[in-house]
Amino acid sequence: MTKKKTWREKLADSKGLPKVAPICGRMLGRWGEGTVAIPAPLDVDAIMRRVPRGKLITINEIRAIVAREHGATIGCPITTGIFAWIAAHAAAEAAAAGARNITPYWRSLKTGGELNPKYPGGIPAIKARLKAEGHRVVQEGKRFLVEGFERVLVKLP
Repeated sequence: MTKKKTWREKLADSKGLPKVAPICGRMLGRWGEGTVAIPAPLDVDAIMRRVPRGKLITINEIRAIVAREHGATIGCPITTGIFAWIAAHAAAEAAAAGARNITPYWRSLKTGGELNPKYPGGIPAIKARLKAEGHRVVQEGKRFLVEGFERVLVKLP
């Protein structure tokens, strides 16, 4: 029986990524013509690590940075989201092991400024971390959003 990989091992496993591929087949209708950059998990983690205290980033901005860094039309929405989730869990795992300099995953929001309930600790933990950095979290229906998130979005090169 094989041992299950830790989150940090999953983060470090590049699986031959990054790569840039032409958009084809069914994805043409969804994404349009051009190329898609499929990042490595550590690429997404590195972008998330660049977001300073008090600033925020959305998954769409992470995708745009991935595309720019790899000369592609778009960054893959599927793998970027999955790798952000892996980076968040790897950071929580590292923190539980005593690491102090972890990826600030709570600063990475879903589209529209929404908190990601699948990040470690769920909404309560993310909300507490964001409040500690001066952000106000509001509830709209079942969703939790950072109020005025647009004003504090980071502009990464």
